[in-house]
Amino acid sequence: MSERREISRVKPDAMALRALAHPQRLKMLGMLRIDGPATATRLAERMGLNSGATSYHLRQLARHGFIEEDSERGNARDRWWRARHETTTVLEDETDDDALDAGIAFTEAALASQMADMQNAIARHATLTPEWRRASTFSDYIIPLDAADAQALIEKLHAVLREAMAEAPKPGSVREPGVETVSIMLHAFPRDTVEPGK
Repeated sequence: MSERREISRVKPDAMALRALAHPQRLKMLGMLRIDGPATATRLAERMGLNSGATSYHLRQLARHGFIEEDSERGNARDRWWRARHETTTVLEDETDDDALDAGIAFTEAALASQMADMQNAIARHATLTPEWRRASTFSDYIIPLDAADAQALIEKLHAVLREAMAEAPKPGSVREPGVETVSIMLHAFPRDTVEPGK
């Protein structure tokens, strides 16, 4: 683990969340957060898009404050972009209907991306080294709780994960051999006990 650092977070408004809910923009922001700064051309190649569409999506992300130009790299012809924050916070006790709707739309787009990541992880699980297979998990826990206890548990889990992030190398930085980007997805919700269609 490296020296402890601050984890930057953003809580976007409804308009920004709607802009981010676009699957290509969400993926671009994820790439910039995880892999570090990149050009529109580099992102376009990785995503299989043309650079014009990629540049448009990057401008939208910048307009809503998710990314910014990396002034330490590139030039007027070759613009580099970087993420402004490491995490996005949504659906934290939203009382405004517009913000709630935008948060749900964003969360649906994020969940689709997370499901694709999980399917990819399962598909490549057998190719991992034994050490990384032991360091991976596909788990769920069903626990009867009231809302206050569920919130307290989620806050504890978030605190543990934020601490691990703060002590880990910054995403996109040079890493020691053997250090991989590990994705930990946390979903908690009151389970619907009614069978679909009944």
